[in-house]
Amino acid sequence: MSREPDAGLPGDAELPGDYALPGTLSDALRTELIAFRRDLHMHPELGNQEFRTTAALKARLEAAGLHPQVLSTGTGLVCDVGAEAGVRGAGQDGGGRRTGGRPMLAIRADIDALPIPDTKTGVPYRSTVPDRAHACGHDVHTTAVLGAGLVLAELDRQGLLPQPVRLIFQPAEEVLPGGAADAIESGVLDGVGRIIAVHCDPRVDAGRIGLRVGPITSACDRLEITLDGPGGHTARPHLTTDLVTAAAKIVTEVPALLSRRVDTRSGLALTWGRIESGHACNVIPQHAELAGTVRCLDLPAWREAPDLVHAAVDEIATLHRAKSQINYIRGVPPVVNDPVVTELLRDAHAARRGALAIEDTEQSLGGEDFSWYLEHVPGAMARLGVRAPGSGSRLDLHRGDFDVDEAAITVGVELFTAAALLDAAHGR
Repeated sequence: MSREPDAGLPGDAELPGDYALPGTLSDALRTELIAFRRDLHMHPELGNQEFRTTAALKARLEAAGLHPQVLSTGTGLVCDVGAEAGVRGAGQDGGGRRTGGRPMLAIRADIDALPIPDTKTGVPYRSTVPDRAHACGHDVHTTAVLGAGLVLAELDRQGLLPQPVRLIFQPAEEVLPGGAADAIESGVLDGVGRIIAVHCDPRVDAGRIGLRVGPITSACDRLEITLDGPGGHTARPHLTTDLVTAAAKIVTEVPALLSRRVDTRSGLALTWGRIESGHACNVIPQHAELAGTVRCLDLPAWREAPDLVHAAVDEIATLHRAKSQINYIRGVPPVVNDPVVTELLRDAHAARRGALAIEDTEQSLGGEDFSWYLEHVPGAMARLGVRAPGSGSRLDLHRGDFDVDEAAITVGVELFTAAALLDAAHGR
């Protein structure tokens, strides 16, 4: 889905302090980036398997004269732009990343896809990989960060990039607890003082962004439960453990118990996605399996959630004489936007598109491993509008027919480049 990109903005937009903002996209780069995004969309790769994506990014960044480094996990990249342009005396580590001097701004993209089929019709860039799709917009995030890197590299060659910027292309965002932890372990935050990112939002028109100070996503954990009993005949449930009833009671009563054991304002919600048990209508089974997600709006309740869930499941299972095993898999905490970095994104988008192109956004119940970076440095994530203006489209994330207005790529590049320049200009 695409429409003709905007003609662009003048490169001398005036900002507070009479700081001129260069770095708009040429028509040739816009066209190249759309083609790059479509190539990624046709060749989606799951978390920690993004070898083709990593190679494509590495080749393009190297063609621009940059020195990207593959992360220690084998996929994903880190790349500094303008590593010689910062504070005098700053050195570099063995991987070419800058050390010392004023902490850099990092721009993060996630590069993995989802294990679902692409069900779009009538587009030439439909996924060519069975049961794999970029149905969350990571191809757009990746292309926008790549485009920003190319624009900033050109500004650096012109002597117009006053402060180095780090690009992070992170694998495995969709794999709990997320590839961010491995990227951080690889050292991508060394020398970084602030970090920014975007996430596609199909409820927001292309050209606009949504911002929020404080929590913008929710915590997300995974829950797996197995129940066991001796089994038996459905004619005599009193002589055994009625395992199907026990499973059904856990499904319905554990979420209800949780709602009475935490402050309702915390938004703690357990939702089931899978329940399996039995093979015959007249046989009480010996085994049942349940799986779901635990989502939470605030950090204190998220920290309490594992103990609360364990206690509630054990309580119901014991009541029905079922033996339970609980595998509570920690996922990600909420993304909590720093007010100063959020204001940086607000100023950046206002400089490019005007203040009226920014809207407030609500906290979602979706999880995002960008939150792990914010455990180390302040940062913020913006909602990037990807809906074609006037379309009224309701295509949601994580659906096989999800698609975007590709003008959003230009918007993402503009936002990131403006943020990088403003961050340096105003010494945030």
